[in-house]
Amino acid sequence: MTKKPKRNQSFKSISGEELKESYSANNNIDKYNIDPGHFPYTRGIHKNMYRGKLWTMRQFSGFSTPEKTNERYKYLLKNGQTGLSVAYDMPTLMGYDPDHELSVGEVGVCGVNVSSLEDMETLFDGINLEEISVSQTINGPAIILFAFYIALAKKKNIDISKLRGTLQNDALKEYMAQKEWIFPPEPSVKLVVDIIEFCSKEMPLYNPVSVSGYHIREAGSTAAQELAFTLNNGFAYIEESLERGLKIDDFAHRLSFFFNAHMDFFEEIAKYRAARRIWANRLKNKYNAKNESSLKLKFHTQTAGCSLTAQQPENNIVRTAFEAMSAVLGGTNSLHTNSLDETLALPSEKAAKIALRTQQILAYETGVPNVADPLGGSWYIEELTDKIEMQANKYFEEIKEMGGTVQAIEEGYFQKKIAESASIYQESIDSKERIIVGVNDFVEEDEKLDIEILKISKDAQETQEKKIQELRKRRDNKLLEEKMKKLSDACKKDLNLVPYLVDVAETGGTVGEIVEIMKKVYGEWEESFGI
Repeated sequence: MTKKPKRNQSFKSISGEELKESYSANNNIDKYNIDPGHFPYTRGIHKNMYRGKLWTMRQFSGFSTPEKTNERYKYLLKNGQTGLSVAYDMPTLMGYDPDHELSVGEVGVCGVNVSSLEDMETLFDGINLEEISVSQTINGPAIILFAFYIALAKKKNIDISKLRGTLQNDALKEYMAQKEWIFPPEPSVKLVVDIIEFCSKEMPLYNPVSVSGYHIREAGSTAAQELAFTLNNGFAYIEESLERGLKIDDFAHRLSFFFNAHMDFFEEIAKYRAARRIWANRLKNKYNAKNESSLKLKFHTQTAGCSLTAQQPENNIVRTAFEAMSAVLGGTNSLHTNSLDETLALPSEKAAKIALRTQQILAYETGVPNVADPLGGSWYIEELTDKIEMQANKYFEEIKEMGGTVQAIEEGYFQKKIAESASIYQESIDSKERIIVGVNDFVEEDEKLDIEILKISKDAQETQEKKIQELRKRRDNKLLEEKMKKLSDACKKDLNLVPYLVDVAETGGTVGEIVEIMKKVYGEWEESFGI
């Protein structure tokens, strides 16, 4: 007997918002009845959107050693990827060299291990950095990896003013969600602004920070919380940059954002539209930006990792396709589609290619990119957009009343809000109020895993340890000590660290060694509250 499909009887969005049976025109429906490409850019930042240029197709890639990852990059570029996105391993993300005791068993496991300029050189061997846009997902030690990248460009005689790409470099979201911090919040924000300042003067085509809501959503936030907390972090970086003496139009146009594409199709589209509107209004009315580009919110999207299931993993191809379509209908500027096997391991070549092909089918076969904001004017979409904007503004007020972003982090405001939302969502799954196919319904009791899994060789640990030990023997350690002393002094004097870090990188300094020098000045941070 065929089992009848179940419906969600509560009819709530993934964020827990009650939905009407249908939507119709209201008094505000024409409030932003403006074409794409016009302020406040609710309908898109370009008049013709993807008719002019498709979104950049990135696949977040990195595993094992720089040599292995370099092979994967060349494979993806050969298959039509148009931008690179570097995934670093946990030791690199936390600022440890591969031979540190806390790195054992983690080298190359969840990303590529990079601990020196030589590793960075190997990672991009044979790849023209003047022609390819490179995104790097790194936060705590972001300024160090950024210095390696600059040092590599200089070594290749590349004019750094021509480099294009994005550094995630979003310290604030680490304390809220991802929990991969190194230094306390205040010096971490200072380091973010160092990069913003440097890029505004030396690298005008480079995005110095990608303010990241993705991890906030993955930790369990609602769509409105993801939007509000992310934009709030962007505003915090703006205010610190203005305090530094920068002019708003010198850097705002190069701030980018990174959002999650979850499974609630329409809610996600409304979230992206509300994000553009809020950003445009705040930049114009509060920060007095005059450059039109400063008012246009640019963002990357990645499909939701937390929506993927280990059960019936082939279903993840379908989930990813719908999430990718919501991102495109919402006007994303670049997109990463998750692979079907990512709940089980890092993506295999086949899974990564299927994920890339998903974007290409969306771009070239569906007709979705042919019209800018095709859902604009939908009563449902417009009301959802207004509602999410209103919810986000309430969160902004709460954060302001607490004394700002850093104060709210120290008091655990963001962390508690996210934890509460995550708990409510999980309860809806446990009670089967929300059905997850293959997990709490439509389960296959005797399911057998029949997909290729990428296995990381244990040789990565040995290889990377050997390389770094050999580097320490042949570099000029006396000269490096002098460069490290200048770096330490720069930290104490509150100077912009980028030039000093480039010098250290060129002399053979490693991520772990540099982090230890900086810790002695800035200290480390631990949460001091309970959730």
